[in-house]
Amino acid sequence: MKRLFLVLLIVMFAVILPSCSGGSGAKELFDTAELEVVQNNKEHAVTLYQEVVSKYPDSEYAKKAQDKLSQLKNGK
Repeated sequence: MKRLFLVLLIVMFAVILPSCSGGSGAKELFDTAELEVVQNNKEHAVTLYQEVVSKYPDSEYAKKAQDKLSQLKNGK
């Protein structure tokens, strides 16, 4: 019984932890892009926003990054 519990615990962490880290990676990239905009390095910001969209398309930050890309392309 203990062995079954241990196996289930390991499987649970193997499934849950990778899905949790995706959000923080998207947030880190998005936050870095925001900093690049503040520092007037818009080319690098665009690259980072595009990376958020391509690497984390289902994250909340992908939509935000797409909005920011539109703003930058429209000169806002």
